[in-house]
Amino acid sequence: MDLSSGVYYLETASLVIMKNTNFILREGKIEDAHDCASICYQAFKILNEQHNYPIDLDSVESTIEWFSSLFKRLNIYSVVAELDGHIVGSNFLWNNGAIAGIGPLSVSPLTQGCSIGKHLMQYVLDYARQQEFAGIRLVQAAYNSSSLSLYTKLGFHVREPLTVLKGTNLQLEVLGNLVRTGTSADIDICDKLCFQVHGHVRHRELLDAIDKKTFTVVEHNGRITGYTTVLGFDGHAVAHTNEDLKALLSAGTAISQSGFLLPTRNTELLRWCLEKGLHVVRPMTLMSIGLYNEPAGVFLPSIFY
Repeated sequence: MDLSSGVYYLETASLVIMKNTNFILREGKIEDAHDCASICYQAFKILNEQHNYPIDLDSVESTIEWFSSLFKRLNIYSVVAELDGHIVGSNFLWNNGAIAGIGPLSVSPLTQGCSIGKHLMQYVLDYARQQEFAGIRLVQAAYNSSSLSLYTKLGFHVREPLTVLKGTNLQLEVLGNLVRTGTSADIDICDKLCFQVHGHVRHRELLDAIDKKTFTVVEHNGRITGYTTVLGFDGHAVAHTNEDLKALLSAGTAISQSGFLLPTRNTELLRWCLEKGLHVVRPMTLMSIGLYNEPAGVFLPSIFY
């Protein structure tokens, strides 16, 4: 029972029923993909247009395809909100190891302001705590004051200001570094590198990147000093130094249409990217609950953490 919000509800493993309303939260299923994706696309389209930013999602059709894949993945837990029998929002929890990532959270523009987003977030947070993740993270649009307020009230801490960068693939040479396609033989070394920088590993994502043929590593003096799973919202990168990340960015590695996230405090790398023709799209914010170590190296986060 949640007395603080003024809404009473009964809780089970997969269902929350609000008393005196026709509002429920339940686990998502593949049949929900069309409605949830349509709501997500419309909600983010309206938000970004209000602030004069481009939308990341290409179209309703591509968003439906993406959501269909999310509901099928065993490492993603989903929750759907229904009001009077109609889907009005959804949220997702990504299980990639010790750290859980949250998103995308979206609520129908017709029902925003009714605390549905709050309950969708609280639902996945409760589930994450039951699963005993060491930490929980998300990335929010820095211009969205409503989500910043909500996440802060729910216990999240601001950890890192981020900048979305876009541009064409760079074709430059960084002397002393070799960039090549990563293999399964590189995973243990990359896991150790990630642990050195962040205090946790992202093993599952490296395996996914190998399957997708997007796993790339950089070597310096014969040893791996950095890697990226993909230069885009769905990927992340970890390296010892900015020179290692510059090499990964310079080797003609494909930059996704949505761009990639760069910690704004890394002024040296941000300035270098701008000088090489990449451009700033908008600001974002990395937030967390639980385990978070100040990175002991350089990194690019994914849209989830």
